[in-house]
Amino acid sequence: MTMRQMVEETIEVIRPALQADGGDIVLREVNEETGVVSVTLVGACTTCPASDQTMKAGIERIMKDRIDGVTEVVQVA
Repeated sequence: MTMRQMVEETIEVIRPALQADGGDIVLREVNEETGVVSVTLVGACTTCPASDQTMKAGIERIMKDRIDGVTEVVQVA
């Protein structure tokens, strides 16, 4: 399984929690060389003051725990 496939599966695990609060996550890119995963938070997540914390303490931590090689999750427009 590729890193991208593992990231996509992990997003499906994370997605219900985001959707429960009116948001969602869109995968933009997985750089397998650097381990950087680029995503866009949409819906209520775009205006939520806690979205930075959700990104780093939630999404990034889960990705790093589940997928070897993920070094960072970044938000892109």
